[in-house]
Amino acid sequence: MTEHSPSPERPVIRRLSEQVVNRIAAGEVIERPAAALKELVENALDSGARRVSILLENGGIDRIEVTDDGCGMTPEDLRLAVERHCTSKLSDETLVRISTLGFRGEALPSIGAAARLCVTSRTHGAPSAWSIRVEGGRIEEPRPCAGVAGTRVVVEDLFFATPARRKFLKSARVESGHAENTVRRLALSAPHVAFRLQFDQRVVLDLPVQDTAARAAAILDAGQADGLIPVEGERGDLRLSGYICAPSVHRATANGQLLLVNGRPVVDPVLRTAVRVAYRNVMEHGRHAVVALSLHIPPEQVDVNVHPAKTELRYADAAAVRALVIGSLGRALGIGAGIAGVRPGLLQSRPAGGARIWYPPEPSSRPSPVAGGSAFSAGLPGDAGAGDPGASVAGAGVAERRLPLADLPPAARRIMDPAVQSSAQSSALSDADAPGGRESAAHVHVHVHAGAEADFPLGAAVAQVLGTYILAQTSAGELVLVDQHAAHERLTHERLRAQYLGGEVRAQRLLLPEVVDVPQGRAELLLSYADTLSALGIEIDAFGGNAVLVRTVPALLGGGDAAAMLRDLAEELAEDDLLAPAQAQAIDGRLDAIIARMACHGSVRAGRRLTHEEMNALLRDMERTPRAGTCSHGRPTWLKLEKADLERMFGRR
Repeated sequence: MTEHSPSPERPVIRRLSEQVVNRIAAGEVIERPAAALKELVENALDSGARRVSILLENGGIDRIEVTDDGCGMTPEDLRLAVERHCTSKLSDETLVRISTLGFRGEALPSIGAAARLCVTSRTHGAPSAWSIRVEGGRIEEPRPCAGVAGTRVVVEDLFFATPARRKFLKSARVESGHAENTVRRLALSAPHVAFRLQFDQRVVLDLPVQDTAARAAAILDAGQADGLIPVEGERGDLRLSGYICAPSVHRATANGQLLLVNGRPVVDPVLRTAVRVAYRNVMEHGRHAVVALSLHIPPEQVDVNVHPAKTELRYADAAAVRALVIGSLGRALGIGAGIAGVRPGLLQSRPAGGARIWYPPEPSSRPSPVAGGSAFSAGLPGDAGAGDPGASVAGAGVAERRLPLADLPPAARRIMDPAVQSSAQSSALSDADAPGGRESAAHVHVHVHAGAEADFPLGAAVAQVLGTYILAQTSAGELVLVDQHAAHERLTHERLRAQYLGGEVRAQRLLLPEVVDVPQGRAELLLSYADTLSALGIEIDAFGGNAVLVRTVPALLGGGDAAAMLRDLAEELAEDDLLAPAQAQAIDGRLDAIIARMACHGSVRAGRRLTHEEMNALLRDMERTPRAGTCSHGRPTWLKLEKADLERMFGRR
């Protein structure tokens, strides 16, 4: 006799209550306090506000308050505004031509379903304001109240009605950070609107109405940046504009990348990937660029209704968008050194209320030194005593020598003198000056501008410091420090790259081919890239085992250490084992990395003594060479100190 198992109980399908539906939907729209804040600020901007004030308590978990001076709402508007899928922002039902930040009609109902919501609004010219409350999805009737024109939204006890979501919120500090990033993006999209952001009792942002450039500078908050680089680009109906920081200014995360599409702040993977590719060859690996970019695209070519948060998009032609961003940023980054750089990170402002040092004013006339002179002046070489025009008296009876610190050395005076005219010339770095023996002669080409202007961005060389750094002074009195090895590495990189792209890489055949031993498995890897290396002037053959035979090296590198260079190239190629050498994208993606390794071996070494002519030649080449603000590995090649920076360092400010 066969036993039959009891049939499973059939579940009953039932309609969920409106409150439960709203709470489920709220989880898609309102993920954290920053998401609620984003929706409220977008509503304020869509209302035509000229000023938006924001207050958060406990990271927005306890309270979010957004006040604007927009058009306001009537009592009838308030009743509809807190119901799902009610909006004034769609002129048709095609969801194509969307010109507002919000359009789904889900923000206020979702917030009201998960928190305690109070909206107070007054239209311009109305006799009074009206207020409506929603708590956990329960809607009260609007009531008249006092209030100024505009709208004030207060959200309290976020997620009190959905404890599971509230339990997974982060600390107030983390939630405040997300909220600040959200407001910065929205503030960038509306420079014509004043923003004020306050966390508890601390004002974080207070931005007046600004133009786009000033708002971008304030929002990016790139304290190390020495000027922003403008970006402009067009491709068909697509248009890109904005500002970026030099590659020497970077961050550990992508939070410094503020991206807009048709005025809408987005966190879009297509745009972020394009930014990363554009900076790939000029920035340290693992770091992220600091940019503020705005993409304008025909509405029919982009879909903004992908996610309830409206921060991810779909493009009709994503490849065209990527090409526009990569090309525009590449052109903007192709500037010489001196246009935009970095300031040393060691500079710190003096604490408020700190002691200040008082310096006596310079005497208007020079009294004669006290008879007998002073120990301070007697020991100085070249002291002319009372008749020396370089002597001055500071204080009673103490004669001090005035040192001619403002005088530049002869080479610097020549390069800065507008009256000096010089034709293009070239000089080679002298082997005789190398302290460690004979080195390869790396060529530095001198091109001094003819004409009345000699205001070079990197100034004129004053001295070489520690055998590694060039100290220069600009006509504006700024001090510039240049890393000679990093700078010449970039110059060599760009020249070798230009030769490669022009199909003119000149190879130098070794008198005796050199056998190079490489780590296990790297010989086969190098040989698989033999065609690419040959196009770069490196001809290699198999030699059996873990060895390869090097027959030629690029002439531009001056016959350096071929063995060390080849081992480094093998290491560089081994870092990316996902690409096959026969793939075009592999060759293109690794080209700059290969050239960077080669340039490093063919550059001026740290510790190499340079003449003033050689130092000035290096500075002029840096100003002309694209991407010369960073070396081939993304490190800065130059730093700048202005008078104000020095005054802060010495406590004068």
